[in-house]
Amino acid sequence: MKYYNLKDKQETVDFKTASIKSQGRQKGLFFPESIPKFEEEFIRNLHLYSDEEIAFRCMTDFIGDEIPLDVLKQIAAETVSFDIPLKKISDQISVLELFHGPTLAFKDVGARFMSRCLSYFLKDQHKKVTVLVATSGDTGGAVAHGFYNVPGINVVILYPKNKVSPVQEKQLTALGGNISALEVNGNFDDCQNLVKQSFSDEDINSEVFLTSANSINIARWLPQQIYYLLALKQWKLQENSDPVICVPSGNFGNICAGLLAYFRGLPAEHFIAACNENDVVPDYLKSNQYHPKKAVATLSNAMDVGDPSNFTRILELFAHQFETLNNMISGYSIDDESTLQTIKTVYEKYGYILDPHSAVAFASLDEYLHENPGKKGFILGTAHPVKFPEAVEKATHINIEVPEALEDLMKKEKKTVEINADFEELKRFLLNKNHEQ
Repeated sequence: MKYYNLKDKQETVDFKTASIKSQGRQKGLFFPESIPKFEEEFIRNLHLYSDEEIAFRCMTDFIGDEIPLDVLKQIAAETVSFDIPLKKISDQISVLELFHGPTLAFKDVGARFMSRCLSYFLKDQHKKVTVLVATSGDTGGAVAHGFYNVPGINVVILYPKNKVSPVQEKQLTALGGNISALEVNGNFDDCQNLVKQSFSDEDINSEVFLTSANSINIARWLPQQIYYLLALKQWKLQENSDPVICVPSGNFGNICAGLLAYFRGLPAEHFIAACNENDVVPDYLKSNQYHPKKAVATLSNAMDVGDPSNFTRILELFAHQFETLNNMISGYSIDDESTLQTIKTVYEKYGYILDPHSAVAFASLDEYLHENPGKKGFILGTAHPVKFPEAVEKATHINIEVPEALEDLMKKEKKTVEINADFEELKRFLLNKNHEQ
């Protein structure tokens, strides 16, 4: 499988190169040259396969012979080595709980797969690699955990100051070791732009072996298809119809992976991009006009993105045909007041506790199902509610117990370096960090 640069289609690379480079010339994202189809027998009989086998079969075509099959099987098994259950909330709405991994967020799946791929590809490198990543919340913790103490790899995480939850902040700042956290005076888009600029800066790239762990990296984006298959495996044991799939959406890597699985043969009735007040894509779906906006801070902070990088991949999937895309995807924008009300209502009515991101998804799917009676669907539960205690406790008036896995972490000291949203400051840090090695 080859991958081409969406901004310069003459640039084609293999999986290894795309994983290490992260993005191509002109900051272009890589995209598979072809979309491999799932075998009908495989989709029809998902219930006969283990989660590990499903993960392996999902990813094989994208990697080819670049990773030996026995190694890839081990990577796939470690990627899904925790529960990913589909649970009913109401008769019409279920939730795929993606928060049972080590950092209690959906990004554990992509981060675990990517970290293991990069460790394999870089095992013979003689100089250290720097993984540079921007986070709006959960990516940082998942990447930090995935790469913590991995030999030959340093991690530098940029996150917006005062715009992540206390648990999220501890997960990306308290490990130390080979993990460095930069607290940026700005928003997520500022962090993301600094990362993109670093990859196109000649001075940095002449001295630093740089790669990224954001969903712009195919090794983190592609494996997110896996849990859509695991959801379908469970859905088909409960329902006869195809599901409406509702995805909390910020940088749009998650829903883009689901749509890729759909193009490969995953049965789905419809997709919903559930957004908070950062409504660039819902506006696009109404107007066919894409206008990036400055991100605004919300309770669902991991979705506070004003110019989602992965939307260009969604456009490519649909061959830039607005009508086709618009028929398959709906967009909803849910404000903070409605988010809190949804957490409150779902807890009181069904006894289920949603985090703010999952609440945005529930509200969006609930609205869609009212507009389209007779259909059923599931939301992606992208984070454990304990990561957002203030919002959840405000809505439900109950205290969220901190899981044992987090108790020790929350006692650790935060270790950060504060910088402005200034590329020269980041450049100095990266070059100085490299000289320390």
